Amino acid sequence: MNINDLTGQIIGSAIVVHTVLGPGLLESAYEECLCHELQTRRINFERQKPLPVKYKGASLECGYRMDIVVENKVIVELKACADIDPIHKAQLLTYLKLSGINVGLLFNFNVPVMRDGIVRIVNEFDE
Repeated sequence: MNINDLTGQIIGSAIVVHTVLGPGLLESAYEECLCHELQTRRINFERQKPLPVKYKGASLECGYRMDIVVENKVIVELKACADIDPIHKAQLLTYLKLSGINVGLLFNFNVPVMRDGIVRIVNEFDE
């Protein structure tokens, strides 16, 4: 599956979850339901994947975890907040850089219409 089809499937899954649940729940509930939806679509993913920090040649475990990593190609970060703030986008961009993954999706489920809570970030970086 190419990256656009994959992100389309992930976004579609998030829209289904939001349509069924609506806004107002905890982030953990949306994560559980989104993972269930991905599983029913037979899309491979890892939940709460550890992300070490690379510092001066060392790989240090600092407690960072990516919410969902889909097929080792897309990082999905979930929020249930009033607004997507610049710090949320910065967090995802940092995760992209540290992981070497190029595409990230940021979902805020605390919106009336899910399309208003979707941010797609593509990071082209040098290794």
